[in-house]
Amino acid sequence: MTTAFWHGQAHMPTVKKAERVIVRGEGAFVWDAEGNRLFDAAASLWYCNIGHGRREIAEAVFEQMVQIEAYATFQQYATPPPLELSERLAAMSPMPNTKVFLTSGGSDAIDVAAKLARRYWSVAGRPEKQTLVSRERAYHGLHGFGTSIAGLDFNREGFGNLMPDTVRVPTNNVEALEDLFRRQGDTIAAFFCEPVVGTGGVIPPVPGFLETARELCRAHDVLFVADEVITGFGRTGQMFACERFGIEPDMLVFAKGVSSGYMPVGGVLVGERVWEPFWADGSELIFRHGITYSGHAGACAGAIANLDVLEREGLVDQVSALEPDLVTALRPLTDLPGVAEVRSGVGLLAGIELVDASMVPAALEGCYERGVLTRLLAPKTLQVSPPFVSTRDDLTRMVDVMAEAIEAA
Repeated sequence: MTTAFWHGQAHMPTVKKAERVIVRGEGAFVWDAEGNRLFDAAASLWYCNIGHGRREIAEAVFEQMVQIEAYATFQQYATPPPLELSERLAAMSPMPNTKVFLTSGGSDAIDVAAKLARRYWSVAGRPEKQTLVSRERAYHGLHGFGTSIAGLDFNREGFGNLMPDTVRVPTNNVEALEDLFRRQGDTIAAFFCEPVVGTGGVIPPVPGFLETARELCRAHDVLFVADEVITGFGRTGQMFACERFGIEPDMLVFAKGVSSGYMPVGGVLVGERVWEPFWADGSELIFRHGITYSGHAGACAGAIANLDVLEREGLVDQVSALEPDLVTALRPLTDLPGVAEVRSGVGLLAGIELVDASMVPAALEGCYERGVLTRLLAPKTLQVSPPFVSTRDDLTRMVDVMAEAIEAA
């Protein structure tokens, strides 16, 4: 039977008769419809930080939804969960005195940050500051602004003219960023930066890049927007990657790990400089943006329960403890003839780049057949971002399987 479901980022002539249906999950493992037990090496789309099958999350969502499932948060209305979640996120923010704009996910949140950056400069009397800068190989979601600023050109093919005034610089080239700011700083609104490039291949920052980029933004009056959709909520061994690298952004975009994927939640942590004109007593300004499910009560209840698990079980510390184990386990892969590079060393994040893109389908299939589920990252990289509840033995077995699959491919 041919499916009616149009899969994201999929070649449907291939997929329409070859769906793999995941029916259950527990901890770091999932099961498909054929009964195969699979280690979730990618934590689905990077997000299942606390692992699968957490009944307490489902119960928290249920208890909220039998009271009030959701109510619109436009104008003065709210329900208790988004208020509680926002206070909690503001308290853990790497910026002082933070406000929180909630969305349904990361792509939504990127649009918020992009619009807010441009609107901020408009109300500051500098409407010429419109340009949004990002890095090559960066991924910032697939909504209008995210597709426009991302450093993956294939995601723009055939869409015609998208958002104007976007520029990309080489991934870890601070000299190129400085040169751009020197030439065009008066027209640049914001620099969007994944602390660790994710979908572009898991590329950590070279030493000093993030710190210098942050200082350049200050020197040239450019807002620094940290895209922590992937790295937030413990993935790098700190609650936020900005803390690990010692940088304070003007805005921080989050999603995924805030609920571990149990409910669709995202948002933007907004620093005081940006929010103050819109919140000041006597201000007539309104940020004309909002989405239907911003602050959805049931979704926020799930996120709150997820944060409870992260803290109660010390899972961010667990990531720090497992980081050297993952690095050690991956090291032998660098000697395989099919491996071009292994990038790791920042929490539970790694990318295994193969020498030839033609190997990728066979390598992925080989992993699946041997009990490990992962996926392709651009351009020819296998994703490694397991749940925080993984064990050292899980990581060792995962890498052994990947090695066998790569050798066979």
